[in-house]
Amino acid sequence: MNKYSACTSIIIGKKASKDGSIMIGRNEDCKASWPKHFVIHHKKSFEKENIFKSNDNNFKIKLPLTRYKYSATPEWTTKYGVFEENGFNEFGVAMSATESAYANQQVLGYDPLVEDGIGEEAMVTVVLPYVKNAREGVQRLGDIVTKYGTCESNGILFADKNEAWYMETGSGHHWVAQRIPEDSYAVIANQLSIEEIDFNDKENYMYSEDIYDFVKNNHLIVSKDGKLNFRDTFGIRDVSDTKYNNPRVWYGQKMFNPEIKQHPTDHNLPFIRKASKLLSIDDAKSFLSSHFQETEYDPVGDGDKNTKKMFRPVSLAKTQEAHILQINPNLPMEIGCLQWIAMGVASQSVFVPFYQGINDTPEAYKNGEINYSPDSAYWIFKLAGVLVDAHYKYFVSDLEALQTKLNISIKNNMLDIENKYLGKKLDNDWLTEQNKILANKILNEYKEFSYKLISKSTDFSPLNYKQNLDL
Repeated sequence: MNKYSACTSIIIGKKASKDGSIMIGRNEDCKASWPKHFVIHHKKSFEKENIFKSNDNNFKIKLPLTRYKYSATPEWTTKYGVFEENGFNEFGVAMSATESAYANQQVLGYDPLVEDGIGEEAMVTVVLPYVKNAREGVQRLGDIVTKYGTCESNGILFADKNEAWYMETGSGHHWVAQRIPEDSYAVIANQLSIEEIDFNDKENYMYSEDIYDFVKNNHLIVSKDGKLNFRDTFGIRDVSDTKYNNPRVWYGQKMFNPEIKQHPTDHNLPFIRKASKLLSIDDAKSFLSSHFQETEYDPVGDGDKNTKKMFRPVSLAKTQEAHILQINPNLPMEIGCLQWIAMGVASQSVFVPFYQGINDTPEAYKNGEINYSPDSAYWIFKLAGVLVDAHYKYFVSDLEALQTKLNISIKNNMLDIENKYLGKKLDNDWLTEQNKILANKILNEYKEFSYKLISKSTDFSPLNYKQNLDL
């Protein structure tokens, strides 16, 4: 399973958001048909040993004997690895892994990727259940990369109630991480993005211990002042960036800073920006669901044929699921930490909220294999998208009306759940049941929508014939 050239990520700091929430999110892109599940792993103690061995390569690691509770979105099959991808643990730590990226051949010549090192499929599984804050998450993964090496160049997102971090692995054993400023946001699209590293600022930067000596001794630094710009030193810049990666960053920054004029093909769009307004969870959803709307580059827009297909959009058919991990520090962790999940293509699905305090997920979210099945959340959302795609211009307005209706209903239901949870001091079993009711209600709405589309689609048969009913 090769997941390169895929995901798009977003990070929003607490002072950049309307309600003080920290948000990290990502579209997980792989294949147009590759189901995901959503599960809860409960706390577990191992008596003798806890060993993880990858099905993807020969990566193997001994883990702590206590594995804390965490949520995850694994693949439908473990044949190519688990790919748990994102979740919260019982301490309210959020993790999303990974944003695939690329390192240049000069760097890799001195520190090649390690064939049996840690990769995307293992990162959440061997890190998230064993850390108690975001900074610990960065350090644990960094220590693993330093010791065992990594088989990929990636970006990894971490957050807790206090801060958000973005970490990048740039070669076999070297990595950096930057704390996202509280008043800022970042959007990332399959590029090494972190810029200049301040080695005197340990509060906001972390990195592999000897990274500066590595780049200096091997004459890899490209800046004239001798400072380490991670993007310029470890990353690449080629024509694929102008068509594939830069436009997604450009569009995110266009959404949140419309006053700044940039071009989709521009290199070196800044990693960190301050938005022109406070951002909400809906802004994060809109970005991950976007496909260059209101521009000539929208593949389902009104531009000419070549222009519409010029750039790779954010939301596309190969998205398996999209997620936003939201942490509102003003609420108890059990309801303040929300794992929003849009199964399938975000632009054709809806983000369903799941509270950190739940102890189980709906059955439909645990089902689904490679072929369509009506009892799978992934396939329920995916079917609606497939039916809309077949006659897009006729059905897209129906889809948008459904999404608007459900988003209003979701907010109303959440307010009711949260007020009752706080006011009556209800337990997590109650929270789990209420969350299941909400999630299943959304699934039923999407089922009904698909039934209606099937009925409407019958009139589009090429064997159809319009006749005068008076004959």
